[in-house]
Amino acid sequence: MTRVLFAVSGKDYWTLADGTRHSCGFWPEELAVPHQVFRAAGFDITIATPGAAVPTADEAGFTAAMNGGSEEPGKRFRAYLDSIAAELNSPVDLDEVDAGDFDFVFVPGGHGPMEDLAVSEKFGALVRNFTDAGKAVAAVCHGPAALLPAKDDNGNWLFAGRRVTGFSNVEEGQVGFADKAPWLLEDRLIASGGKFEKSGGPWEPHVVVDGNLYTGQNPAASEPLADQLVKAHSAVLETAK
Repeated sequence: MTRVLFAVSGKDYWTLADGTRHSCGFWPEELAVPHQVFRAAGFDITIATPGAAVPTADEAGFTAAMNGGSEEPGKRFRAYLDSIAAELNSPVDLDEVDAGDFDFVFVPGGHGPMEDLAVSEKFGALVRNFTDAGKAVAAVCHGPAALLPAKDDNGNWLFAGRRVTGFSNVEEGQVGFADKAPWLLEDRLIASGGKFEKSGGPWEPHVVVDGNLYTGQNPAASEPLADQLVKAHSAVLETAK
């Protein structure tokens, strides 16, 4: 059975450039949809957060305004998250997990990871362990921020020179945070050496795969990114038979 580690932010806020805290957490669609896709594929899922903190869903992710003007997606995401409440309310400690126990790691976005995972040396070391073992490392939207602490032996970003995507500066501006953020994900990924790619227009789903690195640009990329991972790991299982 394929074993998936969901590395989820344990924070319910993001510190803005002026020092104020913006209430947030993980983005509902980016956890609910991939979790559902992986569960349907028969994958074994473990949810983990730093310090085993119970993760918080960003309420904005349930609103019609953030779901194309429709109330239906938010209601669907909330219902699914409610159905896995037992898992969400009892996460394992991300700081204590071993990459050897999982086949790949997946990081949902939301602004929460910008606060904790993006500066976690322990998580960076875990990502390095997955990569050294040839295992997939996947993240969507703001989730790629969590990959920034992963360094090579020379202290450079582990994925420098690799193709990557994530929440774009234009999209951050359209949700009202580009001029409030202490730093922007697109800028930081590029500055770290990533070959940043994005869709032809904001909010269009876009997935980039480069070796073991799987990234999705925005919430709409959650499902196609999860589908890519299922396809890749199903192929591995077929080859092993």
